[in-house]
This record gives sequence, C-alpha cells and structure tokens, in this order.
Amino acid sequence: MGFSLGIVVGMLVSGVLCDHGFAGGWPSVFYVFGVVGCVWSAAWFLLCYDSPATHPRISMTEREYWEKMIGTTELVVHPPTPWRNILTSIHVWALTVAFFALNWGYSMTMTWIPVFMRDVLGFNMTNSGLFSGISFLAMVSIVTVGLLADWLRSPGRLSTSVVRKIFCATGFVLAACMLIVVGYISCNRILAVSLMFLFLYCLSIILSVILVNQLDLAPLHAGNIMGLTKFWGILASIIAPHVIGAFTYHSSTRSEWQKVFFLAAGIQILGAIVFAVFGSGNEQSWAGSTEEQQQSDETNNQQSEGKVIQVYRPDWINTDTIITHL
Repeated sequence: MGFSLGIVVGMLVSGVLCDHGFAGGWPSVFYVFGVVGCVWSAAWFLLCYDSPATHPRISMTEREYWEKMIGTTELVVHPPTPWRNILTSIHVWALTVAFFALNWGYSMTMTWIPVFMRDVLGFNMTNSGLFSGISFLAMVSIVTVGLLADWLRSPGRLSTSVVRKIFCATGFVLAACMLIVVGYISCNRILAVSLMFLFLYCLSIILSVILVNQLDLAPLHAGNIMGLTKFWGILASIIAPHVIGAFTYHSSTRSEWQKVFFLAAGIQILGAIVFAVFGSGNEQSWAGSTEEQQQSDETNNQQSEGKVIQVYRPDWINTDTIITHL
C-alpha cells in the first residue's frame, strides 16, 4: 500500500516540478527525488536493526511484545531448495506468466499513461501528474480485496485454488476490458481517468494473488519462488516501456495508443487464461512437509547444547492480508 501511495505523491510532485520546478523544469524531478532517496537511506541505516533485541532505541514494553510474538532465538535452517521441481512445476510457471502480465500493465500505467493524458487528452504536465497519481489510489483497495479472499477461503466456503483462480482471472479480464474502452472513448477526461482508476483497481485484485501464491505452493521455499517469478515480472517492466515507446515514437495519436492498449489487453487475457487453467493454490508435493521439518528441528534441538530453535510454520500467518504490509 505504501508503494501505491508513493506513486500517487511522486506523480503529483513530478508534474508540478516539470511545469514550475527549478533547473529548467524536468531536471528538478531527478534532483528532488534523488535527495529524498538519500535522506530515506540515511534514516534506514539509522533506525533499522536485525531484531528487537539489538535495537537500542525501542522501549522495553515494545521489545517484550515483539519477543513474545516472534521469539528471541534463531530461525531454523530451511531444507535444500528443490530447484528442479520448482523449474519444472507448471503451477510456478503459471504464476510467472501472471506476474509478467501484471507488471506489463502496471509499468505501462506508471511510465506512459501521463504521456497519454498529455498528448491525447490534452492535460498539461501538472494535471497529467495529478490525475495519473489519483488513479493509483485504487491500489489501496488491496486491503479489502485481501480480507474478502480470506473470508472466501474460510472453512465451508471455497478452496484456496478456486479463490486464487477467480480473483486472478476476473482481475485480468476486467483490466483488459478497461484498456480497450479507454482507447475508443472521445476526449472525455473524466471518463478516461475513471477507467484508468478501475483498471488499477483490477490490478489490485490480481496483486492479491500474485504476492501470496508462492506461500500457497511451497511455504518453505516461497522466497526462492518469489525471486523467480519477480524476475520475469521485472523483465516485463523493462520491455513494456520500450515497446510502447516504439509504438508512439513517431506520433502519439489516439490510433497509436489503441494499438498499445490492445497489446496490453491481449497480455492481460493471456495471463488470465494461463493462470485459470494451470494455476494452483495447493501446497505442492515437493514443497517439503512443514510437520516433518518441525519434527526434524525438534530432534536437532534435543541434540544441541540446550539451544532453542524457533520453527517456522506457515499457518501462523495470513497469506492474503500479509500484502497489506508491503
């Protein structure tokens, strides 16, 4: 949620700086955000520590609270990563395709929609940044989307796989529809901004699946699967701006943008089909049983010199509402 709010503020400030900033306008955007990044980095190194026990500035009450919640001992060493199983899992690759499709739409919106609003809808840079940023407020809805997914997954309702597929497919299909309509509306600014808002709302539905499905498939190896799927998602974020630039390089007209939106819509539909057919919300056989891992850890604990080991159990966390803290 902080990421989306950062985009809102960043686009708004960037638009204002381009029109009224120092150093010729647009260069001031880089100076301002460069300084902000340096300040943030200094604050991070000053305020963040490895654990509550090593933090010198928190109160004793807060330290005791966190030690009670997460323990004071080392995390258990995870078992070896089954890379062959991960790389040959059709469910992992279905998630990868969905990640690629999501990031294509997301990066297109971040990098090029302000240009669309300026060239096609006739906004100046300040208003383009303002209304592009406002659209990203839709991503805050990921909190309620995660809560709804939790409710649907509760006992007696729907399985995790069904919920994941419904959310992912629905989000992609609706997002594709919004893009196609945007390409054909007249210069109705209110309608265009509203459709982009709805488009990003649809992406938040998909995001509630993409960021947690790794935990569904293999809780003990979720970090490695996230790295793999995120890699292809980042690749989409690199490719999409270049492809869109190639479409609009010679003329940033409505007809050129229709091609951009049709391509993006097709990629969204591809993501919907692949995940709906091949995606899964079930723990995989190669994931490693958390119960077996716990028993192994307990055995190792008995053999150690009185050292207590904290065992990771995925049922301690809520795999949907965890995204509200990203």
